[in-house]
This record gives sequence, structure tokens and C-alpha cells, in this order.
Amino acid sequence: MDARLLDILVCPLCKGPLEYDKKAQELTCRPDRLAYPIRDGIPIMWADQARKIEAV
Repeated sequence: MDARLLDILVCPLCKGPLEYDKKAQELTCRPDRLAYPIRDGIPIMWADQARKIEAV
């Protein structure tokens, strides 16, 4: 994932910062508890495509 792209991408729901999980190939938003998939190097930033993250 390009570092410059990570600097400008935000969560589409809350506009907060995203964390890149290289192993899972996801961008996660902690406040909304969503993980957006990265497919073929392209972040899929639709909330209906995001995986819900369970509270720990």
C-alpha cells in the first residue's frame, strides 16, 4: 500500500484516520469498528463491503 495514499484516505463514515493491516490486507477504523478490504491493491471504501470488528 502506497504511504502517500494512506495519508489521504479516511473512513467514509466518520472521516477519521485508518490503520493499515498489511497481513490482513485491510484498512481499519477503530471508532466505527469496521475493516475495509484491499483487493488487488485497491482499497474498497464502501461501508457495505466492510467487515465489522468485534469489541475486545
